[in-house]
Amino acid sequence: MNRAARLLRVVRRLAPRTLRGRLSLVALTTAALLMTILTVVFNAVMDRHLQHQADDELRNRAAAVATTIDTTGPRVRVLETANDGLLDANVWIYAGTRLLEQPPSGPGDSPLTRAADQLARQPQPSCATTQAQSHQPVRLCSQPIPGRHATATVVTALDVAPYRSSADTLLLGSLVLDAVMLGCTYVLTRLSVGRALRPVRTMTDQATQWSAVGSYERFGTDEHPAELARLGATLDALLDRIRTVLRHEQQLTGELSHELRTPLARIIMELDWWRARPRTDAETHASHQVIADAAQSMRTICDTLLKEARENALNPHTAPGTTDVVPVMHRLMRRLDPPSQVTTAVETEAPVLQAAVTPALLERLLHPVLTNALRYARSRVTVSARRVSGTLRIDVVDDGPGVPEVFVGELFQPGRRADPGDGHDGAGLGLPLARRLARAVGGEVTYDLGHAPGARFTVSLPTA
Repeated sequence: MNRAARLLRVVRRLAPRTLRGRLSLVALTTAALLMTILTVVFNAVMDRHLQHQADDELRNRAAAVATTIDTTGPRVRVLETANDGLLDANVWIYAGTRLLEQPPSGPGDSPLTRAADQLARQPQPSCATTQAQSHQPVRLCSQPIPGRHATATVVTALDVAPYRSSADTLLLGSLVLDAVMLGCTYVLTRLSVGRALRPVRTMTDQATQWSAVGSYERFGTDEHPAELARLGATLDALLDRIRTVLRHEQQLTGELSHELRTPLARIIMELDWWRARPRTDAETHASHQVIADAAQSMRTICDTLLKEARENALNPHTAPGTTDVVPVMHRLMRRLDPPSQVTTAVETEAPVLQAAVTPALLERLLHPVLTNALRYARSRVTVSARRVSGTLRIDVVDDGPGVPEVFVGELFQPGRRADPGDGHDGAGLGLPLARRLARAVGGEVTYDLGHAPGARFTVSLPTA
């Protein structure tokens, strides 16, 4: 078991690491198997073909010798003819099983003579291969010659060493050709696979570059093979998700920066005021309380936004809780500290109105809407809440200049401001944040184009 495990580890270490190397190895193995089969089949066919050639040569010589044998009488006679020495070379003539003539150089007990005797006893023409005294392969074939009263048999022999040499030469040539073909197959496969994988490498590099910056560039499916089109579609979907994550990250960062700006400003102002000159214990305690309240507000803002981001990612339609909106509106109005020239009013149709959101989320949702109203109002801001068709509607109305008509289309786009030089330090993220928080719980924030003078924003939330 340990030996098998070690062998497996060795094989894994020797295996190519790249797809190009693995495909080349598979192609090389397949080509080697196919060429081995073809080489074996080719050489077997050539051996058989050369053997048939030798047998045909022997039968032709036997037919020539048969013309010198007379089997018409009661006895077999061998006639003398011209070139008789040529015909006698490696030829045995039998009358039945009795040897009449044999090659002059072949002794009676030689392996060739014994093989010829065995073939002469066969009633049908037959062939066999044996070893001569010089250990050279010799092919023998017998040819019976029927007669009226007697039967003769001619056995001819042929040295097949030249045929074997030709077969060995063909085998060596085929092995050399196989080696050359395998080398060419491996090289061409690596080149072809490398060229085929080049677009994949290019697409990978482009996807890496685009994902780092959240680019709008995409691969698309046009002018690509089917496999690359599917890869391009998959990478496009992945890039879309990465861009969405980056956009949400940037949006969350901007919202945190926007929401934390006010409490940070309060902390800095309070510290500057406290360090301007010595303060009494009561004043120091009051400053500490203001700083603590601002820090707690910052913590609440961070917890609310991060929790909303997580819950929205898991299930954007889940209602996070239940809140009585009337105390939240009063608390916000007191915390925002309206300018001295602006009066505020909170109007409700019932003393208790509940919305299906948490108190912290409702504060974060209403805070930028109320801040804008107090910032641009001339003399009055009114906040009213009522139930309408199963939803809770909160209207925030001010008597300011309203939203410029040309800017209404960009009102809820992050980072957009109607007048960047109006002296306010806003970043254009408050209203987009309010709308996104409302939509996360199934609500909405809208601007009433028909309201005049001033501006009216409506927050719609699901009721508990």
